[in-house]
Amino acid sequence: MIPKTIAALQLGSSPEGTAATLEKILGYKEKITASHCDLVVLPEALLGGYPKGADFGTRVGYRSEEGRADYLAYYQQAISMDGPEVEALVNLAIACKSALVIGIIERSGSTLYCSALLISETGEIAKHRKLMPTASERLIWGQGDGSTLPVLNTGAGRIGAAICWENYMPLLRTTMYAKGLDIWCAPTVDEREIWQTSMRHIAYEGRNFLVSACQYQGAPAPGRAKDPDWPEGRALIRGGSIIVSPMGEVLAGPLYDEEGLITAEIELDDIVKARYDMDPVGHYARPDVFKLVVNEEERPALTRVRHDALEKPD
Repeated sequence: MIPKTIAALQLGSSPEGTAATLEKILGYKEKITASHCDLVVLPEALLGGYPKGADFGTRVGYRSEEGRADYLAYYQQAISMDGPEVEALVNLAIACKSALVIGIIERSGSTLYCSALLISETGEIAKHRKLMPTASERLIWGQGDGSTLPVLNTGAGRIGAAICWENYMPLLRTTMYAKGLDIWCAPTVDEREIWQTSMRHIAYEGRNFLVSACQYQGAPAPGRAKDPDWPEGRALIRGGSIIVSPMGEVLAGPLYDEEGLITAEIELDDIVKARYDMDPVGHYARPDVFKLVVNEEERPALTRVRHDALEKPD
């Protein structure tokens, strides 16, 4: 089997906004092409931004006008699926002959979603909306449903995504394993050491390759340097992008305290070899004992039903 090159591109959202962040991403075109990347994974919420430390003027039972203004400003930096940012990313994937997975803040109506955009090297698009925003993320992001759990066929292999702490949802992991992933993509902003352990565990549990891309935000948020719990000069998000084999071995990274592209050459046949003694949704699954039911229906706020369809025949 022909080897593939998979990569994580560690970047941070520009403080100047989404347009500047997109330009930064597009600036890696030559490096992605020169590295012959078959797949590049980028961090969570890269386009639109991850507002670490913001409270949007909210306490339990209270919302402020300043917080509403903060939400409006955040909403204005989000992108829509039919917008020019997605078109530019599709063109980048085609030009580089590389599949892309990138975290975006998706605008749909007046609601925002933390989503992962999956693009094949031929320009095919799929998306995954984060099912369970964590803690205060629920103030600003809606919940995805089971209709956006895609697996996309690419030149690198079959890819799917779980965003940040979704990776700690055992039933979601089982669902994605059953969909036959070759490469597990994990956009995140989790910079902690425990995240590295989790990524190695998931690669080993699923017996798939794994690419996790984390944001690197070098500049502290306004006022952060005065916080006694935040050391002077420490990065707001220090990165930690990593690539792992189906046997849980680190192939590249983790990369800390800088932007950059990390790559690893892989053989997809290693997945079959790794599953010889542990296939989590095959010979190790015990479906006679355990059963998982997944609802993949879209759950819109409004479902239109024709009146004549409700009438009962005589």
